[in-house]
Amino acid sequence: MGTMDDASFHEETLSTEQVFSGKMLRIHRDVVRLPDGHESVREWVEHPGAVVVVARLDNGKLLFERQFRYPLRRVFLELPAGKIDPGEHILDTARRELREETGYKAKTWRHLGTMHPCIGYSDERIEIFFAQGLTYVGAQLDHGEILDVTEVSVDDALLAVRDGEITDAKTITALMWAEKTFSGAWPLPA
Repeated sequence: MGTMDDASFHEETLSTEQVFSGKMLRIHRDVVRLPDGHESVREWVEHPGAVVVVARLDNGKLLFERQFRYPLRRVFLELPAGKIDPGEHILDTARRELREETGYKAKTWRHLGTMHPCIGYSDERIEIFFAQGLTYVGAQLDHGEILDVTEVSVDDALLAVRDGEITDAKTITALMWAEKTFSGAWPLPA
């Protein structure tokens, strides 16, 4: 490990300007003082946070979704996920998103960890959940949400990552947790 302590990297915010405010995101331009005394500009995206759900069916397969993602203008295979609403507990978000998008509810839930997908330009965090004991109760998609739910084994999903078919960061990270959890290498958190 390095020899510098964390305080040696701290950047002091001198000014902040919100340059865009949208339905979900806010973009800021900050002027900061670097640890060496110089000034610099930091542009960053404020995000409300999200969840991703590793939902394991009784047959051992995971629930995946195929959906079009506009910024990259293509269909992606990914795990169920969604934005945390203001004041909403992260477990409630996970339950809501699993139900809305896949039509399933889960008997057992575990929080596996947190990931930060875009640390260079966003404060977004994604909370990773594991769900099992699934029962189909019917999907309730949001307006304008079009997706196809499919079942994929952990092994096939990991192969799709290695083959470049799954490139979504939250899905790759959650699959890493799933693989280690299911193999017993990482016990499920209590």
